[in-house]
Amino acid sequence: MPIARPAASVALEGVELRVLHLPLVSPFTTSFGTETVREVIVVRALTSEGDGWGEIVTQDAPLYSSEYTYGAWDVALRWLIPALLDRRTLAPEDVATVLEPFKGHRMVKAGLELSVLDAALRSESRGIGEYLGAERDRVPSGVSVGIQRDPATLVEAVGGYLDDGYVRIKIKIKPGRDVGDTASVRDAFGAIPLQVDANSAYTLADIDTLAELDRFDLLLIEQPLQEDDLVDHAALARHLTTPMCLDESITSRKAAADALALGSASVINIKAGRVGGYLEAVAIHDLCQSAGIPVWCGGMLETGIGRSVNAALAALPGFTLPGDISASNRFYTRDIVTEPITLEDGHVRVPTGHGIGVEIDPIALEDVTVAREVLRR
Repeated sequence: MPIARPAASVALEGVELRVLHLPLVSPFTTSFGTETVREVIVVRALTSEGDGWGEIVTQDAPLYSSEYTYGAWDVALRWLIPALLDRRTLAPEDVATVLEPFKGHRMVKAGLELSVLDAALRSESRGIGEYLGAERDRVPSGVSVGIQRDPATLVEAVGGYLDDGYVRIKIKIKPGRDVGDTASVRDAFGAIPLQVDANSAYTLADIDTLAELDRFDLLLIEQPLQEDDLVDHAALARHLTTPMCLDESITSRKAAADALALGSASVINIKAGRVGGYLEAVAIHDLCQSAGIPVWCGGMLETGIGRSVNAALAALPGFTLPGDISASNRFYTRDIVTEPITLEDGHVRVPTGHGIGVEIDPIALEDVTVAREVLRR
């Protein structure tokens, strides 16, 4: 289901980058570390038709991904933004082609593409949901729960999110905090929709431990092995009854096609930043839908910018599992948009406004900005 109607071209006159430091409501711990402040880059495309906003979802250190904040900052200012500014006019669908000669840096490319897309759609008084092909006006909301101090604290945290109305729970695991934590949640809450995420913390030497997770009737186990691996995941999948889901390994439509051909995954987590943009995310969705493979929308602790577009993406028909599209207050006391994302009966609404469907709160944005630079034509 490719994009039905391309967006308008815009005259890109400049690009503003801001590094933000947003304090988290509580520490978020995964197998690769703990965050207490979300460092993220916000992009503003300056065009003759009006501004557009995007988000580069890198983290401060190259732990989840090889990309990180100031590497993204450098490559954007030194190479990627100048390449875009060289074009007299630019359609959002052309951004990936213009940036293709520069290897990697998918999160940067995704943020730049989104800012151009937002400006183009606003110029047409058109919304992101209609553009991407959303078929629902709201999507079910799951929540990602970081590794807690102990299983009892984990159970308490999960209970709070269930009380809030989240319809699916994902818990982070790592060696030594896997079977016991999962058992505690399952014992406490029965047959709730539950999945686990390892963030590449295991190897095939851990196959016996991972096989123990089969008894918990999980929706899926996410990315247990190395972040760039497909072959070992295929081998592991043959030994488990729990569906295998890939996250970090899926960096493009080609990677997704290879994973399906090898049998490395029976579920795929689509993150627009990780795959280079929302247009590539739609291409992966279309591939998986044709193959009968369920997909869901993962999260990167986005601000309201990325969070709103994730909701629109997750409203495509192939997204049949709840995604990590939680309310803004799951992570932030104060978001940078005027109307933060909220949870309603376990669901998040798909934005209906023009462009990405949210407006920036300029005071909130300024309060969390720690660096700013503008490149102009």
